[in-house]
Amino acid sequence: MNKLIKLNLVGVILFLTSCTSMSPLQVHNTLPTLTKSKYITQSEIETSNCKALTKNRSYVAPIGMTPKNDLTNAAKGIDEWVKIDGGNAYVLRNFNWVNIDQDTSQLHVDFDTLLCE
Repeated sequence: MNKLIKLNLVGVILFLTSCTSMSPLQVHNTLPTLTKSKYITQSEIETSNCKALTKNRSYVAPIGMTPKNDLTNAAKGIDEWVKIDGGNAYVLRNFNWVNIDQDTSQLHVDFDTLLCE
């Protein structure tokens, strides 16, 4: 019985680590729930009352156990940069998971920091 539990646990870990990315829609829906800063979509930027503080900032998130953990780590980094820049919002410009080795990928995000009224 103990051996069966260990095999199941190994299977779950392998499944979780094999999921190496999220779809654009999943990122778009999940990231705003993970940041304290206001999330402005690229389509909203024209009508928002926001001033760009820093454009084209890049952040490489610490590697997490799952794609959502990667996104959580990226959200922390985005919030830190928004605060450092003196803003309260951000626009996600691009994101991608970069393969580090055969089994590991790391999330890279590109964003602008904003100050919105």
